[in-house]
Order: sequence, then structure tokens, then C-alpha cells
Amino acid sequence: MSPKIKVGLVGFGISAKVFHAPFLTTLTGYELISVVERTKNESQKSYPFVNVVRSIDELIADPAIDLIVITTPNETHLPYALQALQGNKHVVLEKPFANSSGEAMQLVEAAKKSSKIVSVYQNRRYVSDFLTIKEIVEKKLLGETHEFISHYDRYRAEAKPNAWREEPKPGSGVLYDLGPHLIDQALYFFGLPQTIAADIRMQRPHSKVDDYFDLQLNFGFTKVILHAGMLVREPGPRYMIHGTKGSFIKYGEDPQEAALKNGSLPVGEDWGREPDEFHGLLHTEINGVIRKERYPSKKGNFGYYYQSLYQSIVNGTPVTEKPEHGYNTVRLIELAFESYQKQCTIPCSGLLDTNY
Repeated sequence: MSPKIKVGLVGFGISAKVFHAPFLTTLTGYELISVVERTKNESQKSYPFVNVVRSIDELIADPAIDLIVITTPNETHLPYALQALQGNKHVVLEKPFANSSGEAMQLVEAAKKSSKIVSVYQNRRYVSDFLTIKEIVEKKLLGETHEFISHYDRYRAEAKPNAWREEPKPGSGVLYDLGPHLIDQALYFFGLPQTIAADIRMQRPHSKVDDYFDLQLNFGFTKVILHAGMLVREPGPRYMIHGTKGSFIKYGEDPQEAALKNGSLPVGEDWGREPDEFHGLLHTEINGVIRKERYPSKKGNFGYYYQSLYQSIVNGTPVTEKPEHGYNTVRLIELAFESYQKQCTIPCSGLLDTNY
């Protein structure tokens, strides 16, 4: 019988409720034991079997817990992760990995010295569009990619009440919030960029932190544009990818987040299946034949992240979402701000050369 990984969850906000707890309670390899909530018992409404504790100290002191999943605000990531490692626990950190590359490097070094695993929760590697693009790229259906454009746009004209990400503090703003998703995907496909040029703005009158970014990353032959804004009522393509043989254009959003927010459990054959009308358009040439057709989307599943992590913890397979990956996303965010402040293209210095 395969062992179960016993989990402690730090925080029970939207991240824990939507992106972690549903998988930790439906995947057979995991058992959610305890949740840290300072004053409430919200987690017990959905999971009456969990134990609610009031501090991370209590959580770490529990010898039954193997893995601690940290979903609290960014400024807690470094101290909580270090404390968990000192308590001999494996660690999963929500993105962004840390508030600075200096903090992220502390976590990278701590992970190297520890016998425990540290992993960054890059769930956007397990959405329908990413998995579909991965297949298209690996099959060379577009030839060599020369331009990769990715958007993560929303429409939220008003401030979100009580949202710490919209307050002027370290790690706030849309670049730290959504940037790690887009940056990590670009690094996964193309490795480390040579230069970066960034436009970062506060577009809404009430904004105290950035709510728009446009990053241009130079990978040599390949140019990558990463874009996010909060005033996009009618989104354009989510992805536009152009190669030497053809193009792939993709609209729509992976259905998992909306389904989870509506209370659906991530189970069944149809979980993560995208409606046919959102399948991307592939226009390319294969063996001398022009193809212009809808390319079937792969099913997404955030649970793939935890399935991979299980193999790393239990069977010692290499960690897929490494702390070095978390460091590189944070470092590129810093470089983006530097580029914008200087109003010029700058070299991508200080990145870690690691496999993706």
C-alpha cells in the first residue's frame, strides 16, 4: 500500500480554498491533517475532519505532518519556509516564491542544505492551453518559434476590497501576482532570456501598485511578449505563437479555476476538459500540406503538480517545480522594474542556469 503524505495548510484564503485543498483532499496520496487559521474555522465548513491550529508553530510541532503548504501573503514566504525546513518538513510555496531575489536565494540555499523538498506551486504548467502548446512545440508543428505572445488580462475597474495585493507593500501589484505564471511558462519553453524591456503602469485612477505590464524578452531567435492588464473588458487571444512553419492562436481560459470557485471537485474523466469552441487555431504546413484547423486541447489538471510532487517525496524522483525556478521568476520581475525605471532594454543578469 502506498504511503500517504500528511499535509498542513498555512492559511485558508482563496489560494488554499481553490488551488490546494480540493486536490489535497481528493488525491489518494495525500491526507490534509491541519489548517492554520488565526481566528476563524472556515476550513472545517468544507473539511470537518481537519484540525484548526492558530499558528505555524503549532503546525510545525506536529510530528505527524510531512508537508507544509504555504498560501499566506508574500512577506511570510521566507520566514515560514525556513521555519518549516528547520522543523524537518517538506515545503510547497505559493508564487511568487519570495519578495526579492535575495530572499529567494536564501530559500534555494536552504533547500540544498536540507534533506527535505522545497517546491514552488507553478500550477499554470498544468492548464489546458499550456499542455496543448507544449505538445505543439514538442512536435515541431510550428517549426522553430520566433515569436511567442502571452496575455493574462482581466477587467476589474474598481479596487478589490481588503486585497493586500493592491496595497503598496513588497510583493504587491499585478507583476508579482500574475507575472510568475507567464514568466515561468516562457522560461519552461525557451530557457533563459538574454535581455528584457518592460513597460509597467498604474492605469486605474485608484491604483496604488502596478496593474499593467508588458514585458519583452529576447531569447535570440525567439522574441517573447508577456502582457497583463486589469482594464481589458473584451480579451483578445490568450496566446499567439508564430514559427517558421506556421502559427497557433488560442482564445479562452482554462476551465479549472472557474469550476473550483463554483465548488466543483477535481474528479472524473471530464475534469479540466476545455469546450470545443475554445480549441486553438493551428495554421501550418506539414509534409508539404497546408493545415488550418482547430487543434484539440489537452485536458488540464492542477493535480498533476501534486502527483509529481508525491513521486519526489515518496520515491525520490527529481523535483519538477524547483526552488531555482521560483528564484528566476522573482529575479526577472526585479529586472523588469529596473528596465522600466531606466526606460531601456537591460541584460538579464543574475539568473540561475537550471533545467526546466
